[in-house]
Amino acid sequence: MSLYALIFYTLGAVILGATGLAITRRQVMHAVVYLVISFLATALLFYLLGAPLLAALEVIIYAGAIMVLFLFIVMMMEMGKSPESPGAYLRQWLPALLLGGVCLAVTLALLLGDSGAGAPLKSASASPLVFGRFLFERYWFSVEIASLLLLVALVGAWYLGRRDENTEGP
Repeated sequence: MSLYALIFYTLGAVILGATGLAITRRQVMHAVVYLVISFLATALLFYLLGAPLLAALEVIIYAGAIMVLFLFIVMMMEMGKSPESPGAYLRQWLPALLLGGVCLAVTLALLLGDSGAGAPLKSASASPLVFGRFLFERYWFSVEIASLLLLVALVGAWYLGRRDENTEGP
């Protein structure tokens, strides 16, 4: 098994594990952290497969902008703090630390490894200008629908998280 195959399967396992943990967490902040790890591992997978522009877009748009939006939504919602035992703090964050460490190790292996030795895939790349023209000339309607859905989700989260001044109580 080559180094690239090992990195590919490791990233696939990290993506599946982090996404599964993001879905099953009870605390929203933990789910957001696992989702960020999943996005970063997906970006590394794009980079491994020869698409550095998609990797950069994954980090900038998903792991950056959309996750900041999720964090604002989480901060607007008033979540009660759950009682924790002394050892529960480390137990809750240990999977995130392990998955983040694997992502960091894979990143270092990709950056410091020999880039052309034994690569099974032929590198194909497109400039950002060509990619942007292709995306906005051919799929402009899908891009507009996605932006409209994000706006509706933001307004819905604001509506659910707002506090009425007339009502009393928790």
